[in-house]
Amino acid sequence: MARGSHERVVVTGMGAVTDLGLNAADTIKAMHAGASGIGTIEDPIFFDVLDREKWPVRIAGSIPQFDPGNWMDGREAKRLDRFSQLGIAASIEAVAGSGLDFSQEDPTRCGAIIGSGIGGIQTIEAAVKLMWDKGPNRLSPFTVPRLMGNAISGDVAIRFNLQGPTDAHVTACASSGHSVADAVKIMRRGEAEVMLVGGSEAAVSPLCIGAFMNMKALSTRNDQPEKASRPFDRDRDGFVLAEGAAVLVLETEAHAKARGAEILCELLGSGASTDASHITAPDAEGRGAARSMRWALQDAGLAPDDIDYVNAHGTSTPLGDEAEVLAVKSVFGERAKLGGGLMMSSTKSMTGHCLGASGAVEALACISAIRDGVVAPTINLDRPDEGFDLDFVPHEARQAEVRYCLNNTFGFGGHNLTLVFGRHES
Repeated sequence: MARGSHERVVVTGMGAVTDLGLNAADTIKAMHAGASGIGTIEDPIFFDVLDREKWPVRIAGSIPQFDPGNWMDGREAKRLDRFSQLGIAASIEAVAGSGLDFSQEDPTRCGAIIGSGIGGIQTIEAAVKLMWDKGPNRLSPFTVPRLMGNAISGDVAIRFNLQGPTDAHVTACASSGHSVADAVKIMRRGEAEVMLVGGSEAAVSPLCIGAFMNMKALSTRNDQPEKASRPFDRDRDGFVLAEGAAVLVLETEAHAKARGAEILCELLGSGASTDASHITAPDAEGRGAARSMRWALQDAGLAPDDIDYVNAHGTSTPLGDEAEVLAVKSVFGERAKLGGGLMMSSTKSMTGHCLGASGAVEALACISAIRDGVVAPTINLDRPDEGFDLDFVPHEARQAEVRYCLNNTFGFGGHNLTLVFGRHES
C-alpha cells in the first residue's frame, strides 16, 4: 500500500439520475455542454390550492421524464418514495458499469452508505393530507418504510444482498459527501471490500419549495429559469431546488485489481468540520470550510499546490458563495487568484441544488475531470462579485489535465465536508 498503511480505495462505477440526464454519461455530457436542467414547475399539485402567481418561486430542477418502471417493476416502485426510486436507479447503473457480480462476492464484505438530506418528504406530505382528509385508518402500512431516511441504503442492500456495513447520513447538503467519506474510512480499516455510496433527494415538493422560499433562500428568477442558478455572480439571488441521485461503486484497490476492473480514479482523502456558528448561515469568514479542505489535503498526503481543480459547493446564495471564496483563498493563497493555476467551478449553475445528493452528483464532474481531462463550467457567471477574482471556468467547459481535485459540500447545521479525488497510479 503506497499511501500509508491503509487500504487504498478506488472508484469503479458510477450512476446518476439528474435533471441533466437519466444516467451518468448523459449528465456528464450535459455538464460539459454547459446545459441547464432548471425549468418552470409544471406539477399541478403545487398550484391546486393557491393561485400559481401567488408562489414567488415557480422554478426547480425537476426530472419529469424519470419513469421508475425502467428500473424496477410497478409493485416495487409503488412501495418506494421517489427519493428511493431515484437512488435505486442510480445504484443499478453504477453496479452495471462496474462489472461487479454480487452473487460471486462475499456479501459480508459489501455494504452501502447512501445519504439524503430530507428523505421521503413526498410520502410525508401525501400521508399527512390523507390522514386529515380521510382519517388515520387510510394510511398505508408502507408509509414508514417509504419515508425513513435510511430506506435507500436498506433497499439497495436488499437488492444486491449487501450484508456488510450499511448506513445513511443525514447532514443536510453534506449528506452524500459524508456518506462517501465514511465508506472510505470503513474500507481503509479493512471492514469491507466493496461499498455503494452516494446520495438521493426528491424534495421538489410544495412543502420544501414553500419552506425554503419563506427563508428567502431560493432564486425568484421565474422568467429565466435556466439563468436562475448563478454561483459567484453579483446578481445571484438564491439557489434553485433540484432533485436527483448519484451513486459510486468503491472498491479496495486490491479487490478491483484482482477482478480486472477498470479503475476510474482514486479516493485519496476527506476532511470534515463544523462551523458551530449558525444553524443555516455559514461562518462568514469560511473558517470551517477552510478547515475541511486543509484536513482533506492532510488526509490525502497532498499540498495545496497539488490540486488542479475544486468543484465548489457554490449554491448561488449571497452568503454561501462569499464564505467559500474566502475559504479557498485562505487555503490556496495566491494560487487561488485568476492566473494562479487553480480552477474552480460550480456545477450547481447547471443542475441546481440537489441538497443531500449534491456531493455525489458533483463527484461525477470530478471523476470526469480526471478521466476525460474536461473541467465542467460555471454557467451564468456574467459579472463575478467584487473580490471574486478566481478562475471559475466561466460559461464553457475547459480541456485541462487534472491530477487531483477537491469536492466541497457544505450543509445547514454548519457541516463541511471535502473529498479528494485523484488519478489512480499503481
